[in-house]
Amino acid sequence: MVRSLGAEELADVEWTGARYADKPTLEVRTWIDAPPERVWALVCDITLMPGLSDELQSVEWLDGAAAPAVGARFLGRSRHEAFGEWETTSHIVEYEPGLVLAWAVEDPANPSAIWRFRLEPKDGGTELSEWMQLGPGRSGLSVAIDRMPEREQKIVFVRLREFERAIASTLEKIKERAEA
Repeated sequence: MVRSLGAEELADVEWTGARYADKPTLEVRTWIDAPPERVWALVCDITLMPGLSDELQSVEWLDGAAAPAVGARFLGRSRHEAFGEWETTSHIVEYEPGLVLAWAVEDPANPSAIWRFRLEPKDGGTELSEWMQLGPGRSGLSVAIDRMPEREQKIVFVRLREFERAIASTLEKIKERAEA
């Protein structure tokens, strides 16, 4: 279990971490006792994702799309205590049925984030990973960094830890559904 650092702890930490422009990434993996086909069906149903996330509130396909395909777009509505509420348009940038689903948030050429699920048959079940990259395009995090540029590395670190906890929780919920 990853825990949040308190304000006092943050003030005492020596920061040599990533800056937003570094496009920091993280990945979390889990093994699921279910066949890849069952896990894939859950991963590809983006309408399930708000039920698996505290931050993502709703999603809807755009432009008549009803399922993932390279170039398909969807609208996501999110909420965060520190950032408020916002909407983003995501673009499917990688889609290999049964293996990979990835999307870029906002501009695919300069995304504010990239997210990727990857599945691999393993030990009679499925290894599922969720990977994400911050930046390089502007996001709500950019606004916070603009306000406090001297705290950029702390801001990035804290947001990555939030994403790490959220991804671990999402993967656990997918695991529970797939194994049920």
